[in-house]
Amino acid sequence: MAPPSTAGTWFRRFHPRPDAEVALVCLPHAGGAAGGYFSLSQRLSAEADVIAAQYPGRQDRLREACLGSVPELASGAAAELDRMIAGRPFVLFGHSMGAAVAFELALTRRRDGARAPHALFLSGRGAPGRGVDRGIRFLDDDGLIAEVRRLGGTDSLVLDEPELVGLALPSLRADYGAAETYDPGPGAVVDCDVVALTGDADEHVAVDDARQWREHTTGAFDLHVFDGGHFFLTDHEPRIAELVGTALRAARGLDAPAGGDDRAGPIRPGR
Repeated sequence: MAPPSTAGTWFRRFHPRPDAEVALVCLPHAGGAAGGYFSLSQRLSAEADVIAAQYPGRQDRLREACLGSVPELASGAAAELDRMIAGRPFVLFGHSMGAAVAFELALTRRRDGARAPHALFLSGRGAPGRGVDRGIRFLDDDGLIAEVRRLGGTDSLVLDEPELVGLALPSLRADYGAAETYDPGPGAVVDCDVVALTGDADEHVAVDDARQWREHTTGAFDLHVFDGGHFFLTDHEPRIAELVGTALRAARGLDAPAGGDDRAGPIRPGR
């Protein structure tokens, strides 16, 4: 992996494209870091300036205090986002907790009258109020690590090394607390197109949970269902990159909208 360009406290670039006409802003899952989007950045660097958030309390921000709520995470990212996108159209992509941060970030920009994202990709998370609180934040350290191991989103080499686990636990616990307690309140609606992605074997996000995101946008809505569990992204990254690439080209005005509206049509399978 190439060393990231530390363009700001909150964001990292692995394949810098400051001259690109459009930006892709990626928000990691609970316990995740900017580097989790290295591969997607590599695939899409020809399309956009790909920017990935680095939350406090991990890796090169290890000495900073973790943030315990989605609004705090979104607020921190929002403070630097305009400088990073530099007036360009942009797309937001978030997985699991990152989907909540992406949604809150879009809500924040709507409240502030700032430019909305062209499209919002919400992956691996149900709509607000759809079974996101599983009480994982209340587990002891061993239980929390067992849950992370079972989901498969963290390198087992990290989880097998006690010293690394000790460094990761504070951010994991803070992130699960943020993810499980996020409530944007009644009437939380964004104005951009929303594309929901989910795994058909994700025991934490039912397909109908993902489908309910259509109630939280005034824009077009699309739902893609993939084979796999909570971290289906790994196996389906080429197809996901195609979907995001279509949205990026649309943001540049070169293609059709990010996705069709499935309110009156079938689910589009991501297979």
